[in-house]
Amino acid sequence: MNPLPSLPETGSSPVPRHVAIVMDGNGRWAHRRHLPRVAGHKQGVEALRRVVKACIERGVKVLTVFAFSSENWSRPQAEVAGLLDLLAFVLRHEVDKLAEAGVRLHFPGDRRGLSERVVQGLAAAESGTENNHRLVLNVCFNYGGRWDIAQAARRLAAEGREITEKSLSEATSLAHVGDPDLMIRTGGEMRISNFLLWQSAYTELVFSPCLWPDFDAEELDRALAAFAERERRFGQTGEQIRPAAGQHYA
Repeated sequence: MNPLPSLPETGSSPVPRHVAIVMDGNGRWAHRRHLPRVAGHKQGVEALRRVVKACIERGVKVLTVFAFSSENWSRPQAEVAGLLDLLAFVLRHEVDKLAEAGVRLHFPGDRRGLSERVVQGLAAAESGTENNHRLVLNVCFNYGGRWDIAQAARRLAAEGREITEKSLSEATSLAHVGDPDLMIRTGGEMRISNFLLWQSAYTELVFSPCLWPDFDAEELDRALAAFAERERRFGQTGEQIRPAAGQHYA
């Protein structure tokens, strides 16, 4: 997959190029309605549809979402089975719609342990949308930040390459899009839960009390407004970056 252009090293942009979201609160949403947890996950797919559309409309170039963590296998078996069935449903029914909207799909994560049918479906979705450029949608499935760092280090070691910050970044599963500018966690929890640990060193964080199934364009705009108020210094002083404040990414 061809990499996207990078952000300026300092300053800020009114619209982040790369937004990452921890989609939390599906289970609580369902519990409050006396529904099975998988019903919350299904409603979460509707929320993701809304947010993909809103990101395209607002000029976000990359959206990365945490769909299933490597720790989620320890959840009740019925919920895990429901999530895998939901992934299969999305691959069957949503990929063509996303392709028509100009979305390029990528599925960062460990594919070991997934069924051959799911693995083939992920690969087909990636190859079938690889020429789209309106939005890159990274759906992190069976993903963990620690796994990502470890697999990158293993890859470099196997290739006999020196492990540096640059080479490690290039070996992570999100190397094709660069680091997120804004990370949103829904559901009111204030942690990143092993998501994009390497990539989020200078990411702006916004924690929303909104449960993910209720998240919409208005909630996204609140997070984008908070981002627009931040001054991103990347280790420099405010005085150093302010002269370039008008040089926003386009």
